[in-house]
Amino acid sequence: MSTLVEVTKDNVEFEVKNSSLPVLLDFWGPRCGPCMVLMPTVEELAVKYADKMKFCKVNTAENRRLAIELKVMSLPSFLFFRDGQEVARLQGKFGAAEIEGQIRTTLG
Repeated sequence: MSTLVEVTKDNVEFEVKNSSLPVLLDFWGPRCGPCMVLMPTVEELAVKYADKMKFCKVNTAENRRLAIELKVMSLPSFLFFRDGQEVARLQGKFGAAEIEGQIRTTLG
């Protein structure tokens, strides 16, 4: 079972923008090889930081409008939110160390 919350245009406001915790929003696609490689890492980080950060994911194949609204132009993309505002973004080529580093930075 996934520890990541599925986000769509219908629940992004509630799950991300109104979250009391900082949020990692993972944009991925079923045909994105690097996205699939990172998924187990993201699941592990979601467990590790479960009490400090909310982990969400967006399947861009099913939620293209949301990706466009948030200006996600490449996959994988990770957006980091605090108090409903985007505070950082990772796009393109990155790994577990960069993701965890940005989580720590976002948490302050």
